[in-house]
Amino acid sequence: MVNRKTALRIRKTHRYLGLFLGIQFLLWTISGLYFSWTDIDEIHGDDFKILPPKKVAFANLLGTDSLIGGQSVESLELLEIAGSPYYWINESQLVHAQSGKPKDGINKKEAMAVAQRYIKPHLKVAGIRELDSVGPHHEYRGRPLPAFEISYETDVNLKAYVAKENGAFQTVRFRDWRWFDFLWMTHTMDYQGRDDFNTAVLRAFSLLGLITVISGFTLWFASSPRFRKTFKT
Repeated sequence: MVNRKTALRIRKTHRYLGLFLGIQFLLWTISGLYFSWTDIDEIHGDDFKILPPKKVAFANLLGTDSLIGGQSVESLELLEIAGSPYYWINESQLVHAQSGKPKDGINKKEAMAVAQRYIKPHLKVAGIRELDSVGPHHEYRGRPLPAFEISYETDVNLKAYVAKENGAFQTVRFRDWRWFDFLWMTHTMDYQGRDDFNTAVLRAFSLLGLITVISGFTLWFASSPRFRKTFKT
């Protein structure tokens, strides 16, 4: 049978672990509720996009041999930029697919034209700026830079991103996505990339959470009159 001194020690351990872990448990619960009641397509910004984007067809496209001087082609993507076809070759070289002329990235006007293919026409542009770098917590983290950030006149602070190097449309970000991103960070406890479930912090809190539950059960059994009576007999 657990003596009084041991029971008090278990109670004290359980109390302080609960106090220490309570905030994180609350965040896990709040974020879990938010995720379960949220439509992930809305978080992706599908309500603001033209889905699927209008397809564009081109004729009289040049062969790759005449574009890159006989170099090996590891990857090739046909992109539409402001109504013109471009090859994105080996993820490093942008070439006009009809004239063969190399292109050194896109400008702001072309970035807005690219965004118009993906963003619904009733949304008005509020401004555009070029991003050369972003911090680890920026909403555009982990995507190609430099890029153009296009802001729209909305109540949810909608922004679209287009890569400068090849003119590829990247993503949209708005208020609900930012809330989702913050709560996802608190849920995974990955305060950098957001998606690492193997962080030391998460492992430590999970282990401490297990200890808290076990100590709670132990405390209940140790303080239960029925359990004490059964144990004595």
